[in-house]
Amino acid sequence: MSELPPQPVRLHLYAGPAVALPVPQALVDALREVTIETGSGDTQSGFELVFDVPKKSPLSTLFLLTGGVSIPLFRIVLAVTIGGTTQVLADGVMTEHEFATDGASSTLHVKGKDLTAVMDIFELDGIPYPAMPAAVRVLAILAKYAALGVAPLVIPALIEEPPIPTEKIPRHQGSDYAYVKKLAHEAGYVFYIDPGPLPGMSKAYWGPEVRLGIPQPALNAGLDGPHDNVTSLTFSLNKEAKELPVVTVHEPWSKAAIPLPIPDINPLRPMLGVVPPLPPKITMLPETAKLSAPAAIMKGIAYAGQHDDMVTGTGTLDVTRYGRVLTSRGLVGVRGAGEAFNGLYYVSRVTHKIARGSYTQSFTLARNALLSTVPEVPV
Repeated sequence: MSELPPQPVRLHLYAGPAVALPVPQALVDALREVTIETGSGDTQSGFELVFDVPKKSPLSTLFLLTGGVSIPLFRIVLAVTIGGTTQVLADGVMTEHEFATDGASSTLHVKGKDLTAVMDIFELDGIPYPAMPAAVRVLAILAKYAALGVAPLVIPALIEEPPIPTEKIPRHQGSDYAYVKKLAHEAGYVFYIDPGPLPGMSKAYWGPEVRLGIPQPALNAGLDGPHDNVTSLTFSLNKEAKELPVVTVHEPWSKAAIPLPIPDINPLRPMLGVVPPLPPKITMLPETAKLSAPAAIMKGIAYAGQHDDMVTGTGTLDVTRYGRVLTSRGLVGVRGAGEAFNGLYYVSRVTHKIARGSYTQSFTLARNALLSTVPEVPV
């Protein structure tokens, strides 16, 4: 089989106050390098742009003015077109910039975070949410950001107990981002803002980490030369990462405390491997003794899901050879890594590095067991 020709890549840059518009070609020509980091919701995504700044160029003054001096919110959107398909990689705001000069040449480094940075500006402690379960509170918070093109996708928890106003009224704690993240952690959920599908549009997702769907094209390593599409790929096994949580529930009649182990069984996070390890560590969750039985079980399920990945893979690839952009928060197949590590993985983190004539990605994969669950990895 002949090797497929590399796919050409075209970078698109949009910028502006609140609403990002296509920038002049001179600004695109001055762009030397782009770095974009996207994760699975554990941290904020971010980006960095490096510009070559000739002498007497207005670029440095422009970004100094737009970096918070005269415009408090300067938005930047990055997208690429590969194989005729355009994909938005980043949509966020500038947070800092650095100007460095070395004799005749100068560079401008522009750093930013995704739109969760806008949610992290003001502390809003004390706002009451009477009789509102967590999912409703999240929807009320995200409604503020519709003007930025952010559409909420909020999945209610399987077991939710609306707070009774006569007993307790939940109140906002910290910034919008901090409070939404706190609610997600308590429910065993993730929260992130996913850019796209069009520039200026984003999806704010608050819900379970879903490890289902159509896998991305397989990552091939150790096969025949023309078939390999990754530059490097290594795996590690850490059985100590797996924990078995034990919650405490109370028998309704005698009020006796009953310890209840919670296995990592979740239909939205299926086993991606055949042989899961026995949990080497049992973790008691004493705070569950004060909760109702359904709330305690949900707390245990959340903890089990956050401590079940014991196989981790890291690697790099050339996007022009891979033929498309590898995206985080989705599945991907691995071939040629040996029987123990072949199969499907969840892409937990991706870092894009784009320069003139070069587009590479480094990535992190995760799954919860050894040996593949599928007889053949989708190509």
